[in-house]
Amino acid sequence: MKKILFFILLFSVFQNVSAQLSEKEIDDLVNKTLTAFDVPGIEVGIVKDGKLIHAKGYGLRSLKTKQKVDENTLYGIASNSKAFTAAALGMLIEENKLTWDTPVSDIIPEFKMHDPYVTAQFTVRDLLTHRSGLGLGAGDLMFWPDSNTFTKKEIIHNLRFLKPVSSFRTKYDYDNLMYIVAGEIVTRASGISWEEFIQKRIFDPLEIKNSAPSYHLLKNNTNVIDPHAMVNGKVQVIRRDWSQNANAAGGIYASVSDMSKWMLVLLNKGKYGPNLEKRLFSEKTLDELWTPQTIIPVRNPGTYNTHFNAYGLGWFLSDVKGYKQATHTGGLAGIVTQTTLIPELNLAIMVYTNQQVGAAFNAITNTIKDSYLGIKGIDRLSEQLKRYQDAIKEADQITSEVANSIKTNASDPEANKAIIGTYTDNWFGEAVISKKNGQLYFESKKSLMLNGPVYHLKSNTYVVKWVERSFDADAYLMFTLDKDGKGQSFKMKAISPMTDFSFDFQDLDFNRIP
Repeated sequence: MKKILFFILLFSVFQNVSAQLSEKEIDDLVNKTLTAFDVPGIEVGIVKDGKLIHAKGYGLRSLKTKQKVDENTLYGIASNSKAFTAAALGMLIEENKLTWDTPVSDIIPEFKMHDPYVTAQFTVRDLLTHRSGLGLGAGDLMFWPDSNTFTKKEIIHNLRFLKPVSSFRTKYDYDNLMYIVAGEIVTRASGISWEEFIQKRIFDPLEIKNSAPSYHLLKNNTNVIDPHAMVNGKVQVIRRDWSQNANAAGGIYASVSDMSKWMLVLLNKGKYGPNLEKRLFSEKTLDELWTPQTIIPVRNPGTYNTHFNAYGLGWFLSDVKGYKQATHTGGLAGIVTQTTLIPELNLAIMVYTNQQVGAAFNAITNTIKDSYLGIKGIDRLSEQLKRYQDAIKEADQITSEVANSIKTNASDPEANKAIIGTYTDNWFGEAVISKKNGQLYFESKKSLMLNGPVYHLKSNTYVVKWVERSFDADAYLMFTLDKDGKGQSFKMKAISPMTDFSFDFQDLDFNRIP
């Protein structure tokens, strides 16, 4: 009797774990998400037990063209590209071109960090693990927004000017620049560009035909989304923004149909082909990619009863209901995406959206994931919507207070005149504070779209409002004056807590050029 009861219980657990949402339930979920978060178009893919069991587009590619999303519509997958960079390095390591612990300076002699010790110790592995000691998004303004004139050579050179905020290898802080360096390692070790390597060594063998390592390398761009963002209270199409210098950190454009082949090779531990007779990389390499490298603190186990959170090599790693999970998100201006794999369930979930609200993909991914984990009774859409609305409310309150202060505070013409001049930052270059048609104005010399009117807020603090309103990145300018009241230097800080971290204004330190 005990044995019978045991098998009944075991079967019941298996049934819960194996359950999945019906196509109609997924359709209803995604359509509700489109409306709740004001997202024009979403694409969802699910791979289970070696097959692509769901691949579908919802909504519109663009509010301008009104064309519909389908399973082959291409999205910028952004930082989901990092997994390809890590895999590319793993493949080169298998060819004995380098090791995970090869010093970066052995391959890129001009590579230098702020601290000579860190420079000497910095390895290929360190490039992928977000533990460089630099702060969140440090230096991203050298490629974001893409109107800047920095070269890849300049980006690598300027790493030496970025000051650490923590000790080397002691703390997690998400970092894009090191993946740019990692892409250069791929180029120098393989003899071909990162883009060529991804295309020839990964996309071509897996027969990924419509996607490309970069938007500019797409053979056919007739089925591509437009990016969207909230601008002046209304969702609208915004400019496509990405620097080719950062492709190794986030350049790939793909569909869930194409990326299902990438999911399958990961779930099959590097094998692919009709009978899995071919191998892209070894199981040992995949184990390395999915081994925790940098600890990320778990503050609350949450509904998934998560005990550990870490970053591996190109992947976030955690446990959900006792299963290991490998996941990543990606964000470009107006596009956010999410990839989730639970290898023990032979499951992968892809959600791509053309509006920059991450809560939308979380609602979809978590609901689908719950159906496989046997979690019932949690409304993930309502949960994510509340968090998003709370965050928006907080951000709106802060930005409104600043806007009202600007309107009510009188501006001192003499104080305004005192800050006019040209200032420079070691890695970002020159910024000019001038007067145009009676209005203070900020212009970056290297990042051409970072320009806009400057308003006095209080004391020595001013606010710059960017002409490009889709940035949602207006910033404080905090000046230091000399004994005569003349501006000598200034620092910057984003006003809204919703500002994308790649606007790393806090890392800038401008000093007046005499």
